[in-house]
Amino acid sequence: MNEKIKEMDNLIEEINRLNYHYYTLDDPMVSDAEYDKLYDKLLNLEKETETILPYSPTTRVGGAVLDKFDKHTHLGRLYSMDKAQSEEELLGWYNRITRFIDNYNAQNNDKLVEPEFIIELKFDGLTINLTYENKNLVMASTRGNGVIGEEILEQVKTIYSIPLRVNYPGKFEVQGEGLMPLSELEKYNENNDEKLKNARNAAAGALRNLDPKVTAKRHLTAFFYNIGYIEGRNFKNDDEMKEFLRENHFVVSKYNYKEKEFSEIIKKIHEIGDNRNNLDILIDGVTIKVNDSKTRNLLGYTNKFPRWAIAYKFEAEEISTTLLDVVWNVGRTAKVTPSAILEPVDIGGVTVSRATLNNYDDIMRKKVEIGSRVLIRRSNDVIPEILGTLPSDNMTKKIEKPEVCPYCGSHLYQDGVHIFCPNTLSCVPQLVSRLTHFASRDAMDIEGFSEKTIEKLMQTVDLREIPDVYKLKYEDIIKIEGFKEKRTNNLLNAIENSKDVNLENFIYAIGIPNVGIKTARDLANHYKSFDKLRSSNEEELVNIGDIGGITAREIVEFFEDEKIVSAIDELFELGVNPKEVEDKNTRKPLLDKTIVITGTLDIPRKELEEKLINFGAKVTGSVSNKTDYVILGENAGSKYDKARELNIDILSLDELIELVGGLNE
Repeated sequence: MNEKIKEMDNLIEEINRLNYHYYTLDDPMVSDAEYDKLYDKLLNLEKETETILPYSPTTRVGGAVLDKFDKHTHLGRLYSMDKAQSEEELLGWYNRITRFIDNYNAQNNDKLVEPEFIIELKFDGLTINLTYENKNLVMASTRGNGVIGEEILEQVKTIYSIPLRVNYPGKFEVQGEGLMPLSELEKYNENNDEKLKNARNAAAGALRNLDPKVTAKRHLTAFFYNIGYIEGRNFKNDDEMKEFLRENHFVVSKYNYKEKEFSEIIKKIHEIGDNRNNLDILIDGVTIKVNDSKTRNLLGYTNKFPRWAIAYKFEAEEISTTLLDVVWNVGRTAKVTPSAILEPVDIGGVTVSRATLNNYDDIMRKKVEIGSRVLIRRSNDVIPEILGTLPSDNMTKKIEKPEVCPYCGSHLYQDGVHIFCPNTLSCVPQLVSRLTHFASRDAMDIEGFSEKTIEKLMQTVDLREIPDVYKLKYEDIIKIEGFKEKRTNNLLNAIENSKDVNLENFIYAIGIPNVGIKTARDLANHYKSFDKLRSSNEEELVNIGDIGGITAREIVEFFEDEKIVSAIDELFELGVNPKEVEDKNTRKPLLDKTIVITGTLDIPRKELEEKLINFGAKVTGSVSNKTDYVILGENAGSKYDKARELNIDILSLDELIELVGGLNE
């Protein structure tokens, strides 16, 4: 048995090394198949020995759903950072540091080193604090109030760039930030019906979700920047501390600068600010810290902040206004969600009059009422979100939890934190949303069947479910305001033509939860026919593309719903005919090649992506060491610069056409 455990330990060491190169260094050492072989071998040994070592990578997959978050007391206090809102405030802080050092050196023989400052990114995610002992990750928690946080070990273990085992044997705590890369946020929203509003909330929500499988689905990363507590080790300066973090395989940001002069600090702040929109993570400023540890110790702390560090925040896209009302909306998934009506206010050059409130629990937690002075935040051009309330003398009124659907009058029900309308058959907003989705370009592509047209049709004919679209007659449509003979015939032709549909578009159109167009394409390519898909099982599904356990279960449950099955069968009876995917021996000149497109090209980007995929390529949104080609158009941005930096082959459209022997296939 001991030999088996030793073999497992060796396998874990090798898998952890490969994970470090893949997730932290972005430098894969082996193929996916070779990695899977090692991983499966470890799994089999664990089953055989009935032993799972605490630092095994198999523990990352997500444990059972937690009942609650337990409290955790940090070994060392996690201080927040004082903030400078202007260059003048930052200069005042800088001058206090330099004066302190000058005064100390004038009065003491053990001189402090010349002041040197570390300039780094101020990450906009959720602070996490990890504890390691005997080389193993034994605890992870949120910051909380700096002394006590909440345990989130199972959630943190789903982040593959975080080491489960380190080289240093002593006990220590490392502080960092959990983040959702913007590229992962984009992928998630492409493949899931319930969209995430911004990367910060997506990361914080994932790490504070009681189900670790939800955390895993968001593909978080984490950057580390501080050791708050360590036994048996001292660091001369911040440089040594960062080197320790790298040696133990933590991700440390490459945006790390050392400057002495205030003018150079400001220059670096401006450089980071100018580049922030090119980063794949959210930042809201920079941090400036004294490098030397002895100077830090002598400067000490206030009750809240270290005196040797400060945060310079970029101009915040946060502002206060008054909440005038809350309206409740119903979407195609039957979820009833609140939307805040605000006193119009300018934020980031945009006039804002609406904001997001996630659910009724969110309203209660933030203590929002009608008339409240609220703080709103606009991030990455998404709909602003209410962060909380501010003190004011306004008269306020409690927001009542809705009991009935504001559109159809049905009694609502709550499942978890969300409220739903059960009336899926005749609740107008649900049907309008479902029909709009069904007719959209990536779905059935029924040109002219817009949301406004659907709403008008519902007022004139008995349009109650998706199959009713294919029962529409000339006399039904001609009655709609603005429709004459030509427009009516065009819409009827578009409806008729939509019956001959690609399988992937039909799969997307029917509205399976969490199945976006990319997942629909993966399903179509795998199953080839709709009948095979509708009889699939969870075990098969989780091995396709990026489909996880939750989505697999939702696909299976979707096809077990009798109403859904009946509606789909009726569509087929009315002539809808999803084309089976043929196994053609077509050319695959770009098989297994990873391609990024940047800039403006003569061919529509979506059309080019389809052609590249047909040639066997994988099209991604960001450049990395795994990228084979970058297709370059006009006005290319940072992706072009990164491709040059990584020596990746850059092709013009003409060079691509020459490479593949033409695009017209």
